[in-house]
Amino acid sequence: MTQQPDDTGTGRRRRRDKLEPDPEVRREILAAASTSLRENGVRGLNIAAVLERTNLSTRAFYRHFNSMDDLVAAVFQEAARTERRRLQRRMAGAATPVEAVAAWIDGRLDLAFDAKIGSDLRRLSLEAQASPALVEPAYAEMLKPLTDALRHGLQDRVFHPIDPATEARFIHGVVWAGINQQWTAGESDREDLRRRIVGFCLRGLGVASHAINRICADAR
Repeated sequence: MTQQPDDTGTGRRRRRDKLEPDPEVRREILAAASTSLRENGVRGLNIAAVLERTNLSTRAFYRHFNSMDDLVAAVFQEAARTERRRLQRRMAGAATPVEAVAAWIDGRLDLAFDAKIGSDLRRLSLEAQASPALVEPAYAEMLKPLTDALRHGLQDRVFHPIDPATEARFIHGVVWAGINQQWTAGESDREDLRRRIVGFCLRGLGVASHAINRICADAR
């Protein structure tokens, strides 16, 4: 006899009884994945390694993440949120959009010159370059404070007409080149590198020369 659809509500009860994601377990999985990613890179990160670190089941993993790619993207996203908050603290004292842009650049240069910050973020940053599709939302998070500063400068007419989101990516590209240069060779002087990057970026935004000279002369 053909089995009839379950009209008793049992199926609905089973769906309701399914455990909901637990924020604490999610944080535990993210922490384990972040550690594994820093130690072994994206290629060395897998579900088995994460479960071994957390003593969780496969079912617990899939309750919180749809796939390994979903987890990797979440790790980058969480790191980007932390970096965004740090950059915002760096920029909090800026009196003008021009100073805010320079402060964002200073904050990113910390990755190359501040061992306490760079040691945690360097591996994640390098791994991000190999997974561009997964980290796109993370980049948007990290660039948000810079994009906001550019938008304010556009509104105050201290910058040329620009698209803030596009210009933020250009500035990040320039800063990232300087960071990579220091990571590769380790011979850059921070103040000289800062002066060149800040000057180049602010000139591209149309900032007046006297303002650039003052910003470039400021100690970090």
